[in-house]
Amino acid sequence: MSTNPIGIFDSGAGGLSIWKEINALLPTESTLYISDSKYAPYGPKGKEFILNRAIINTEWLIDKGAKLIVVACNTATTNAISYLRNHYDVPFIGIEPAIKPAALTSTNNTIGILATKGTLSSSLFHKTSERYAQHITVVEQVGEGIVELIEAGKLYSDEMKHLLLNFLNPMLEQQIDCLVLGCTHYHFLTPILKKLLPNEVRIIDSGAAVARQTKAILDQNTILNTSREAAFYEFFSSGAKDVMASILDCETSKIIQMP
Repeated sequence: MSTNPIGIFDSGAGGLSIWKEINALLPTESTLYISDSKYAPYGPKGKEFILNRAIINTEWLIDKGAKLIVVACNTATTNAISYLRNHYDVPFIGIEPAIKPAALTSTNNTIGILATKGTLSSSLFHKTSERYAQHITVVEQVGEGIVELIEAGKLYSDEMKHLLLNFLNPMLEQQIDCLVLGCTHYHFLTPILKKLLPNEVRIIDSGAAVARQTKAILDQNTILNTSREAAFYEFFSSGAKDVMASILDCETSKIIQMP
């Protein structure tokens, strides 16, 4: 089973930021990646819908031999990962906003969190906040519209810049010194955010930490790939392929359409 692939799914192309971190740390591991872009974003659609899509994606990956599944979506993690862990035998890695490192990093005890509505309203998010952010100010902002623009190929558009400024200015007025990116799609905003934010505001996401956790769980379960066979990477999409192809710098024909 150690040569079986790692499965990864997200509501769209955002989880490719996680895939890149995992691939960089674990280059011998084969991967299967699902972009569920037909249904992106998950955030506004409600827990029942999100859970149903998580189940469908999980069973698709298991049928294809996934030995471990990374839920590369904050919203799916907060709304579905407990169910998935209780109903399937493979190990699961989830994505949560990096509140703990932000709380430890902040010098003025004020951090901002940019995330989807589904993440910010979840019980898992509130439990994490209560655990790690009791003594600091957390400025929450729903990033409404960001995922839609990214999935539409408008990452570097003026529309995106104006949207981000509307979200960031109230946070800056409250003097945040850390900005937590609470959605895997938001990783791709980093170059833009660096231009819009003061130098003293640190941007924090969880990609590298997720890759390290993936390696640790593979080790714990003795399923780390130690063979010398070349790794393979397969990419699937339930919707449009253009954004994925652009991020991966490949032809859309390399991405397999899901039924």
